[in-house]
Formats: sequence, structure tokens, C-alpha cells
Amino acid sequence: MDRQSSHEPDSLKRSRVDFEGSEGAPPAMNGQGSGANETSSDDDIGPMLPSSAPKKKRRKLPYEKLYINALPSSQRYSKSLMHKDQLSFVTITPYTDFLITSSIDGVVKFWKKVAVGVEAVKEFKAHLGEIKSVSVSQDGRSYATAGTDKTLKIFDIITFDLLAILQLEFVPKSICYVHRRGASLSLLAVSDQAGPTISIYDGRGETQKPIHIISSMHRSPVTAMTYNNEYDCALSVDESGMVEYWRPGGTYEKPDNVWEYKSSTDLFAFKKAKSTPTSVVISPDGASFATFSFPDRQVRLFDFASAKLSRSYDESIATITDMQQAGTSLQKLEDVEFGRRLAVEREIENPALQNKINVVFDESSNFIMYGSILGVKVINTLTNRVVKVFGKDEPFRSLNLALYQGQPQKKGVVTVSMAASANPLLQEAEERDPMLVTTGSGKVRFYIFTNEEDVSRSTRDVQNEKPKLLNARQQLEAKPAESGSAAILHTTYGDIHIRLFPEAAPKAVENFVTHSRNGYYNATKFHRIIKKFMIQCGDPLGDGTGGESIWGKEFADEFSTLKHDKPYTVSMANAGPNTNGSQFFITTEKTPWLDKKHTIFGRAVQGLDVVHKIENTRVYKEKPEEDIKIVNIDIL
Repeated sequence: MDRQSSHEPDSLKRSRVDFEGSEGAPPAMNGQGSGANETSSDDDIGPMLPSSAPKKKRRKLPYEKLYINALPSSQRYSKSLMHKDQLSFVTITPYTDFLITSSIDGVVKFWKKVAVGVEAVKEFKAHLGEIKSVSVSQDGRSYATAGTDKTLKIFDIITFDLLAILQLEFVPKSICYVHRRGASLSLLAVSDQAGPTISIYDGRGETQKPIHIISSMHRSPVTAMTYNNEYDCALSVDESGMVEYWRPGGTYEKPDNVWEYKSSTDLFAFKKAKSTPTSVVISPDGASFATFSFPDRQVRLFDFASAKLSRSYDESIATITDMQQAGTSLQKLEDVEFGRRLAVEREIENPALQNKINVVFDESSNFIMYGSILGVKVINTLTNRVVKVFGKDEPFRSLNLALYQGQPQKKGVVTVSMAASANPLLQEAEERDPMLVTTGSGKVRFYIFTNEEDVSRSTRDVQNEKPKLLNARQQLEAKPAESGSAAILHTTYGDIHIRLFPEAAPKAVENFVTHSRNGYYNATKFHRIIKKFMIQCGDPLGDGTGGESIWGKEFADEFSTLKHDKPYTVSMANAGPNTNGSQFFITTEKTPWLDKKHTIFGRAVQGLDVVHKIENTRVYKEKPEEDIKIVNIDIL
């Protein structure tokens, strides 16, 4: 029957009870009273009940649950590992699945991501002072560090070996690889801590001189840099809050595929807020970038192409305190605990810690993560909601973050028939093992969050380093002289690993170690080579007539039970009894006639092929025809 041409039966008419519902909500007044016998629902005129009001449509991210499941599930860290000193940076290398950690004492450690967790691979004493900045290339094959000792160290990630050392004429502030994935020429940008210049170097360390110097782009020192692979565009920010886009090559000017006029962007937000971005990161899809700035402590999210500000999150102490007092904070803390955490928040405003704080994106570019007073916040940037907090009850304040969401390769061969089967063991082998790595303020550990839920608090903190004496006086008393147990000679022909004997020759070892740490041997030549005898080096003049000890005078011989009864013995060169300076040699054969004439202070234990390669080079009157140099020496 046609509804519009008929009258509704009384049983279909809406009554007062229908309006009120089971909760007794007040009826909507329509001017005719609730008892009027309307013949159509269209006659119901007036405001609708609150329960029937249309709700504001909330923005929703498709597949949000899937993206969240790709993050570590445990909110407590499952393992922590140590450095000897406070951690500075943690880095996950794309495509190559390495975790690289560095600490303020200049140490760099390589860890390989395995099926579950990470395994230690190699350790370097990369710098004599603090590491100021680190960077990994877009292809995950190169890693660079910059230190206060005015050097750049470049590592090959695949072979986890030191490739090159670049000597700088200035203290670096920030470094960044600025070349596309798969590019034939690797480029490394380095900013000057004291000036506005950005120097572009060969990213594999082939040359010591910069390829190009950008001197007129910024007016104050550059604090942070990043590179967008999708746009082939670098982004740099300076202390005054100015943000610049530039293409690494050609004219080094702004590319044409981004905003046209800076006045149409929101890049002046830092200038207006009188803040300096201390870290900048590009999203994996290249569509946006995020910053963390001081002193306003704001996290800002920008669209990359238009440079328009899309989100900002206030993590200032004033806002944190107001929310705690008003009870609107994400988590209400006890007053004592809040006071303790607030004291830590004030500590991280120290300029030495500011560049350690960063923001990271997940692989979908929909979520950002950063450390806060409540833990590591995970924010859905589309819905603007905190979806997860890592480490909210842990005893550290997260600073530097790195996120791994790949699928570690497990040993074994998977055939087509195996892949097509419903083998649960095979499916388990193909599961992802996401991992969030973070440093802690003032901590010598880095912390790993994974999917492991059943974690024992008594076993998760691994003691992989000997505890360091915290009292400076105790350290001096325990170690009155510079010493070491091993050294790595990085030469232009390869690495030579040396075991040192400080007990047998304490003065010779102290002299060698101190010279090595001070860079005295850097760029010195192997100036004397005699086949089937020895290779000699350590003379800064390069002709065998120079060099002095750390005391500025010759020092006495130290003879022990050690003898020249094996090849690869490391001994002091001299001009007679008790005339030791800086020169030393490595034997390539047994040389018993040198016993009680030259002080033995070490033996080469690895890189013996490098020793023979140097030994067999072409020479003229014991002098090699080509320069073979010590790049530098690491003391372990």
C-alpha cells in the first residue's frame, strides 16, 4: 500500500514514552502538546532530543589498528644494554638492519638485528671527545660521526669497518648525508659550530677537502639538517630559527618542486616563537617533517611541499604543570613523582642535551613518537590522539629514539612449496619483530621495547660493560697513567690489530697510548721498510730523524722476559741504549739479535696480511716508493 496516500494506524504514532526513552529524557515541545493526533511523523516540529542530535564526525585513520600492531606491543622495556658512559644517539640503519649506538666518550658500537633482539658486532673508540652529531645514508650503507676533536669518522655499515677519517678546520655542529638512495656520489653535509657555513664532503671520505662550501644561505650556525629522498632536497635550520630548503648539487638553491615564496609558508613559526629547532626528521613517505625546538619545547609537524604547519604539540614545563594541577593530563601522577620528573625535565634544557632529543615517524608516516614526562608518546597525526605510551612507569626519561619495524632475516631456505603451505612454524619465522630503542637522560644504558610481554625485571638489564668509577679522584688513583690493552692501527693499506703489554713495558705503552689518543701518529708514514725484517713508522717528519716522547725527552729501555722470537713483534726504535722517542717497528720474521736492545711493548694479532702487504711494497734504499700512512690509531 502507498504510505503517502494512507493514514498511519494509532499504534504507529509516537507517544511521550517514545520521546522520553528508558532514561526519562524530557520531551521536545512542538507547540501542540504531546497528545495531538498527528497523522504523519512530518508534523513533529521542534528541536530534537539531545540523544538524537547528529554527532560530529570524528576523523578516522583507515587500518589504524594494523599500524598500531606493527609497533612494539609491550609498554615496558624488555632489555637494556650498556656503554661505559652516557648514551648520546641511537640509530637504526634502513635496509641493512643494524643498530648503531654512540656515547659522550666518543665510543661507537655496532649491533646487528637478529631474529629476536640484537647482537653485538663491533666497537670503536671513534673520537677523543664528545660525539656532536651522527648520520646514516639513505641506502643504509654509510654511517658518519662528528666529534669535538674536529674529525669526521666514516664507517661502512655492511662490513662494520672504519672507512675514512676527515680532519676538519672547525668544530662540527651537525652532519647529514644529502644524496639520493643509489646515487653514485655520496655527499655529506657538515655545519660549523661557530659559523653559518655548510661544507659538502665526499660521503665515503675519498678526499680530505670539501667539494663545495655553502656560505651565504644562513647567517648563524646551523643546528640541524635532514634530507628528503623523495624531493632530492636538504633542509637546514640555524640558531636564529630560520629554515632553508636547498638541493645538494648544482647551484645549491631551493628546488622548484616545493613552495615558491617563503612568505606563503609557516617556516617563520620558529622566528616568531624565538625558538631554535634542535632536531628535524623527514617522514618515510617524504610528505612531511617534524621538529623539536627549544626553549618553547614544541613538537611541530609540517607538510614538506608547502611548508604549512599541520600540527603542534606543547611539551613546555608550564603546560605540563597546568595539566597536572587541573587533572587533565594523560596520566595523573603523585605529587612526589611529578616533582621528581619535573626536575629531570628542567635538566634536559641544558644545551648539551637539547640536540639529543628527537622525533621519529613510524613506517606508515601516520604516527610520530617522542619522549615526554610521561614516557614515549605515540600520536596519530590524523586523529590527533595519543594511541600509546611506552615506558610510562620506567625509571628514565627518554631522549633519543630509533624505531625498527622490519622483518629480520632468519637462517634457513624457504621454498615455494613451503611458502604455499600453512605451516605455523614458517608463519612464525616470517613474523615481524618491531623494536623501539631509546636512550635515557643521564643513563649509560639504552632501552629496547619489543613484543615480549613476560619480562623479568631482574634479568632485563644486561651487564655487558664493567661499571665505571664515578668519582674522578678514584679514577685518577686507579689509573695514574694512560694505558690500554689493545690498539688498532688504521693504515691506508688496512687495519692492524695490536695487543699491548703494559705490565712488561709501562712507559713505552703509556707513551704509545698517549701519542695515539692525541693524534700524534695521524697521517705519519711507514718511512723504513726492509723485506723479511720489519716495517718502521712513528716519525712525524717521515724520514726517520724526528719524533719525541710524551715527556719531551728520551726515555729508558724496558727489558722483560719477552723476546723477539716471533714475527709481528712491536718494539721501540732507538739510536742506542735509552734513546726511545716516538718511533716503533713491527717485525715480519724472528729477530733474536734485537733482544735486550729494543723494548718490546706489543704484538700484532690481526691484520697480518696488511703487515706483509706493507712489507712487500716497492722500496728504494729502504724507503717505500709510495706513501703508506697511519690514518689514526684507536686504543681499546
